[in-house]
Amino acid sequence: MPRFGVHCSIAGGLPNAVKEAVAKGCDGFQIFARNPRGWTERPLLPDEIQAFKDAREHAGLWPLAIHSVYLINLAAQDEAMLSRSRAAFRQEIIRGLEIGADFLVVHPGNPKTATADAGIQTAIASIRAAAQGLSLRGAASTSTRAGQANGLTILIENTAGQGSSIGCDFEQVADLVAALKDDVPIGVCLDTAHTFASGYNLATQAGFKQTVQHIERSFGFTNLKLIHCNDSKAPFGSRVDRHQHIGLGHIGLEAFHRLTHHAKFRRVPFILETPVDPVRGDQENLAVMRELSN
Repeated sequence: MPRFGVHCSIAGGLPNAVKEAVAKGCDGFQIFARNPRGWTERPLLPDEIQAFKDAREHAGLWPLAIHSVYLINLAAQDEAMLSRSRAAFRQEIIRGLEIGADFLVVHPGNPKTATADAGIQTAIASIRAAAQGLSLRGAASTSTRAGQANGLTILIENTAGQGSSIGCDFEQVADLVAALKDDVPIGVCLDTAHTFASGYNLATQAGFKQTVQHIERSFGFTNLKLIHCNDSKAPFGSRVDRHQHIGLGHIGLEAFHRLTHHAKFRRVPFILETPVDPVRGDQENLAVMRELSN
């Protein structure tokens, strides 16, 4: 069975995210390591970091993914925004290394009025600059699952394609990974809602087969390290990023059954970023995914 987890809150301190993950029955989990909607970050004290690592080790949680803050734009063409984004992403890397994270997920960014190719080249340069002088290999927590590479891996998340954001095309993601593979540990985080909204039709059997073929021809399954598992409130090809409960959106239950029973997806951990509202919470969506994967 695949490993499943959800995005957990660090409110009140990092160890609280572990408590939440355990309470919800997660195998692994994802966090924001700082305020996701602001530039300022709270310093992490050594005692808090150690308590977090100890709690995670005791719980046996794998993987731990950090989602980068939303303000970071690695493809920005404005020099002030680009400089601030690179500095913030460097701090995300440092924080990931400090707390023993396995993955650091980042959206590749938005070049605004510049071309997608210009945005891709800027994002490549941004990740290189942010990681310069930092050793990402061999730094992860001892909670790392047996058989997995030890260290922090940066994951490029595909996007829904809103506005002029890059990364909605698998070939763009492949270009980023190929350019960075000799510089940093790099991989891909595939978001199912983004995939569907950007024009890869996971909802039908034929569309699912074509999506698998697109992955194989572009960034490849060897680079797929994490799946953000979300249904979509937005229709197919809308290029709108709106997450929905599993089976209640336009992707549907059959698609997630296919996803969890496909050998090449089944080996990859799933992190749910579904809504928490009166309809359902995280535990209900986790239960749906586990039932579908049986």
